[in-house]
Amino acid sequence: MTFEEFNGDYSVERMDSVIKALEEVLRSALPQGCITVGVYEAAKSLNMDPDNVVLCILATDDDDVKDVALQIHFTLIQAFCCENDINILRVNNTRRLAHILGGAGIHGSEQMDLHCTLVTVPHASTWKNPAMGKVNRFCKESRCMDQWVPIINLPER
Repeated sequence: MTFEEFNGDYSVERMDSVIKALEEVLRSALPQGCITVGVYEAAKSLNMDPDNVVLCILATDDDDVKDVALQIHFTLIQAFCCENDINILRVNNTRRLAHILGGAGIHGSEQMDLHCTLVTVPHASTWKNPAMGKVNRFCKESRCMDQWVPIINLPER
């Protein structure tokens, strides 16, 4: 096995590990009421209490790349998160994100806005989650490599 093959395998394993950690963070935060979905709702939450936001997830599908308004919202949210030391991830699959959140993106027959999802920690909480630590390390390592908003490809399952 060459170094490149080893390094590539390690990258795939590492990414799979981060994806599983992200899924665990979302699934454990949801029943605690620590998830905010929607660009507008996220902006309100960031404005009211940015100190309790521990992760911002910006989700897109292929069709969203051409949505200029959404890209402007993303740019503003990213700038705010960077200024307030909030970790940011981009994911490429809103359907998979909705599935991870247990269908939280579905409200009746109407699809909710999952383009921006925040994970928060309440003031009184001592919520310690090893998966959150893994996601935080991934974000920090990505920033050290000048990738300020790392991208995670959520696979269909």
